[in-house]
Amino acid sequence: MASPREFDIKYLKGIGPVKAKLLDEELGIKSLYDLVHHFPTHYVDRSRIYSIRSFGGEMPYIQVRGRFVSFTTHGEGAKRRLSGLFTDGTATMEVVWFQRIKALQEAYHTGSEYILFGKPREFNGRWSMTHPEVDQPESATASQGLRGVYPLTEKLRNRGVTSRLLFQWISNAIAVVKRFDETLPAEILAERRLIDADTALRTIHNPRNHDELNRARLRLKFEELFYLQLNIRRYACKRSATVQGRPFPRIGMFFNNFYSQILPFPLTGAQKRVLKEIRTDVGSGRQMNRLVQGDVGSGKTIVALMAMLMALDNATQACLMAPTEILATQHYESIRGMAAQLGVNVRLLTGSTRKKEREEIAAGLADGSLHILVGTHAVIEDNVRFRDLGLAVIDEQHRFGVVQRARLWSKNVIAPHVLVMTATPIPRTLAMTLYGDLDVSVIDELPPGRKPVTTLLRFDDQRQQVYRSIGRQLAQGRQVYIVYPLILENEKLDLKCLEEGYDLIRETFPSYNVVYVHGKMKPKEKDHQMKLFVENKAQIMVATTVIEVGVNVPNASVMVIENAERFGLSQLHQLRGRVGRGADQSFCVLMSKRKIAGDTRKRLELMTSTTDGFLIAEADLKTRGPGDLEGTMQSGMPMELHVANLATDGQIVQIARDSVDSLLEADPSLSAPGHGMLLPELSRLFARKSDMSRIS
Repeated sequence: MASPREFDIKYLKGIGPVKAKLLDEELGIKSLYDLVHHFPTHYVDRSRIYSIRSFGGEMPYIQVRGRFVSFTTHGEGAKRRLSGLFTDGTATMEVVWFQRIKALQEAYHTGSEYILFGKPREFNGRWSMTHPEVDQPESATASQGLRGVYPLTEKLRNRGVTSRLLFQWISNAIAVVKRFDETLPAEILAERRLIDADTALRTIHNPRNHDELNRARLRLKFEELFYLQLNIRRYACKRSATVQGRPFPRIGMFFNNFYSQILPFPLTGAQKRVLKEIRTDVGSGRQMNRLVQGDVGSGKTIVALMAMLMALDNATQACLMAPTEILATQHYESIRGMAAQLGVNVRLLTGSTRKKEREEIAAGLADGSLHILVGTHAVIEDNVRFRDLGLAVIDEQHRFGVVQRARLWSKNVIAPHVLVMTATPIPRTLAMTLYGDLDVSVIDELPPGRKPVTTLLRFDDQRQQVYRSIGRQLAQGRQVYIVYPLILENEKLDLKCLEEGYDLIRETFPSYNVVYVHGKMKPKEKDHQMKLFVENKAQIMVATTVIEVGVNVPNASVMVIENAERFGLSQLHQLRGRVGRGADQSFCVLMSKRKIAGDTRKRLELMTSTTDGFLIAEADLKTRGPGDLEGTMQSGMPMELHVANLATDGQIVQIARDSVDSLLEADPSLSAPGHGMLLPELSRLFARKSDMSRIS
């Protein structure tokens, strides 16, 4: 027979061309290999037979063994139903079907033994089961262990494709394959004590017990994460070997004078650790590619400036790229204020920079008299040419695509060192996967004296109390953010809520200037409104999440988030980071309806109990999965994970990464005996990515 990857499922018993086309369209299943790699999402226990007499309370899905005593049809037309009286010798129950009545009458007979699987329900002291699975005891589908429940789409369900039918097809597929090929090297299987691929694939679809299931899952999770890491780490190693790095051997006047004379406050232990990691990178002779994660207010800008001063000490230039004009301007003012004392020439380049200034900047970049360029996407335009760019800093990494970042590399014959910064805490497992080609540093300390933001959960019926608190803050000269959701599927409704909220706030606080900002505004108008708030010409800003990344207003002490239940935890944390930037105690108020689901309330209560962005990101990953984070990061998973879960399998991610690093260290080309299957398997896995968005 053809290999599982080449075996078209239309030739498999029970499927045929019509159903094969449907499986391809809905689940991306074309081959026998695809079918066998469609794994259950969860399992039901089919190892126990219950007695009808033992039923009581709220029953789970269970199975009973016995015989039908009689069959009766009731009603006419659409209301017609088939009722069977079923006994197991201990008691009787009613079994009811509303569909396929004629076929069922022909299929099931009184006196024959059957195993029924379904959910018993009690009504008026009588037990019944509606549309159970019915098997003969000797049938292959009458599982005596754990039965997998398979992910399906609505269209497949409507066409009669059930989880049980999928199990039958997969069982048929497994039966025709003598042995599934092994894809992992023997030494890794031995080192990690993993079962072989053939055993794992057969077991995961029909495990006899939880111990067998766990061993199969571990093997298959490891395999997915191993190849994911292998793809990332090979790229990183290849780049490291081919991309020449510029060594920075000197730590000179710029860095030392700044550290000893100008630094506005002592560095935290975390800042010192990260700077040490950066110094090691830039002194190594290879190109630095480092991601620095740090919560809002952790002092990433100081670290970035000191890294740029290392570049200046080694007679090269530096640049910093930010996602918005306002953020770029704030970086520029902050860096210029500190670096000017050292005689460092810092300029700002954005879309609104005038022609004359652009010419001056171009001249300064060309002759080297311009040391640090701060800007937006304008920095990567083709006409921006440096004399010698030594370091590129990218702020808020997730706002820039990979292609945009790569354009920075072309600015020099020798690629500049790259330092990426983000205030969006990314769980370690996700960072290792999405940013596996970057070394990761974490600034996990806040500077001393900074007061953590007090977060409060308040409900609609407490609104007047909240407004009185806002009034007290405004009276003390503070500023306030009020944020509304703007979610795509409810865009018109959300915008209306924001506009109504703006009118209400103006009525409530008539003595203060109110501005509003949302993503549908023209950039010039949006920037103008933001500028009014930054300069304290407006005291209240009503906005959508466009302020999540951007403005730094130390005088803003209150953040009110309307409909907080509609935001993800990481987004709430990012928004909260807009306040608490000054010396005053700041507050974040999460507004919600009283009637919300229990898990939603728990999420919001977590926000009130911690300001640790990494703890929040881990919780967000577990509740929402990596999809949302991937979306905001413009990365996305390079291959589909069928069984591994980045939210819960962090330990396996680390083990897979360690195995990959050991393998590449011993055999960088993957050409050693026993490794011949690795590169072909990589190519196959990354050739196509299925669309699983319709599965429910």
